[in-house]
Amino acid sequence: MPVGKLLVVRELVAIDMPGGEEFVVALRRAWDSGDAVLPVDQRLSSTAKASVVDALRPTRVVTAEGSTPVETGVPVETGDALVVATSGTTGEPKGVVLTHDAVRASAVATSSSLGVDPSAHRWLACLPLSHVGGLSVVTRSIITGTPCTVLPGFDARTVISRSGPEVFVSLVATALLRVDAAAFRTVVLGGSAPPEDLPPNVVTTYGMTETGSGVVYDGVPLEGVEVRVDASTGEIHLRGPMLLRAYRDGTVPLDTDDWFPTGDAGSFGHDGRLRVDGRIGDLIVTGGENVWPPAVESALAAHPKVAEVAVAGRPDAEWGQRVVAWVVPSDPTAPPRLDELRDLVAEHVAPFAAPKRLVLVETLPKTAIGKVRRDLLAEP
Repeated sequence: MPVGKLLVVRELVAIDMPGGEEFVVALRRAWDSGDAVLPVDQRLSSTAKASVVDALRPTRVVTAEGSTPVETGVPVETGDALVVATSGTTGEPKGVVLTHDAVRASAVATSSSLGVDPSAHRWLACLPLSHVGGLSVVTRSIITGTPCTVLPGFDARTVISRSGPEVFVSLVATALLRVDAAAFRTVVLGGSAPPEDLPPNVVTTYGMTETGSGVVYDGVPLEGVEVRVDASTGEIHLRGPMLLRAYRDGTVPLDTDDWFPTGDAGSFGHDGRLRVDGRIGDLIVTGGENVWPPAVESALAAHPKVAEVAVAGRPDAEWGQRVVAWVVPSDPTAPPRLDELRDLVAEHVAPFAAPKRLVLVETLPKTAIGKVRRDLLAEP
């Protein structure tokens, strides 16, 4: 920082409220005061909420009952708008700091790409506001002046009752399966690998907390977003005005040219669209062959006896790693057999990608927005 420059700091306000008008009012009030906002996940226990406060250090906590200062809180810089916890698939979550400029850039680019007309359309926010996929619906509505109905969470019956030909909604794959996509003007789908045979009004997105929501729509970068794939590692790098300023602990994950390494592997197709293979750390190398879990999961999800599925690699003395499939059966009394699942993967992916073991489970461990926590998949 240049000598003599005065750094103005602002409060970080943790909003501990369910989704709804009161949350939006609290967000607007904080922004009007020049402060930043940290949304608190409403599904957390009081102990877990206290841990979030300890880790991300807001200066005060706002609830429906009032505002409470936090003695150990640390201010943010002028221009910071949001601190959003990462999904925390492993380890302690980080707080991603997004500036007002970044939030505005995201709102403008996403709205332009989707063709949102504030005078004719409206948004429905039904995903957790503690995650960027849900919160960005609210912030883009505020910035663009588009009407928005904010629900306290996802309930299929309520979401369907708020649908309409003028309504845009952001969903994750598990939520999409529970509603009629055709009832909405557009469904913006993110959070995890999309299912096969999507309705024509579903737009798939690629992004993360660090990018302020999706920045690649149906494989095409939003205006102002640059994408490159590292030739040696296959890692996707992103650059654009929506990216984070820093993490809450002060670390900046961008390189000297402002590129952000995502930790995801991908490639460009013949049509120039980005294809995301999966997290680099999730890659399974079995018998010298590379297997990406999302491709195998997509094939297995098409089986009528499979309600949900997750795939991961486990150490194997012969193969280096073996492909293991965790399956929630559609009917627990008539689960799928390993041989039929192997045949399905061999037909649609490759024989070497076929799972060598099947683990039947009642549920899959997931984050709040539906991403499978592969680190918690256990073999009996």
